[in-house]
Amino acid sequence: MNEAELRAELTALHQTLVETALVAWTAGNVSARVADDRFLIKPSGVPYERLTPESMVLCDMDGRPVEDSALKPSSDVFAHAYVYRHRPDIGGVVHTHSTYATAWAARNEAIPCVLTAMADEFGGEIPVGPFAMIGGEDIGKGIVETLEGHRSPAILMRNHGVFTIGGSPRAAVKAAVMCEDVARTVHLSRQLGEPLPLAAGDVDHLYDRYQNAYGQ
Repeated sequence: MNEAELRAELTALHQTLVETALVAWTAGNVSARVADDRFLIKPSGVPYERLTPESMVLCDMDGRPVEDSALKPSSDVFAHAYVYRHRPDIGGVVHTHSTYATAWAARNEAIPCVLTAMADEFGGEIPVGPFAMIGGEDIGKGIVETLEGHRSPAILMRNHGVFTIGGSPRAAVKAAVMCEDVARTVHLSRQLGEPLPLAAGDVDHLYDRYQNAYGQ
């Protein structure tokens, strides 16, 4: 997509976060890589119903706006920038405080891979990253370091919330939606007893099938 198309895509994807109840008020954000040296991100503190393609803030890979704008980028801009600089394969980053997944993050507990849907999308457990203060690069560093060696496109940042990555912003939003879905299901399962883990070989088989054969 060109920049104009990405701006429109981001506007629609932010509405998807609202429609799927992954965000409240102005919390959360989606960003999209535009080129090797810049990305678009949600403006800070702007209500979702007021977002437009023009309100998305274009930033360089250090998180600094590259155009004069009355709008400041999200307070998570430096975390997103760090991810883009260190993961050239990533085209989209999402942050939410979705209820069930964030509850796991508050417990500093990874979501165990006990569902075929988890094996499909995440290739294993959804890991927990370290606590990091908002406003700098530390969150981005925690994301990159924790996800190294993991197939999961989602991470629970301790005492904070969910970050997801993808080859496109749409893929990252899908991972955020799926993360909340499985976080809720596994939580409910634990109310009934200890859920049964999937065997590692079965996880590998399910992940390969979903990533390489599923769909059109």
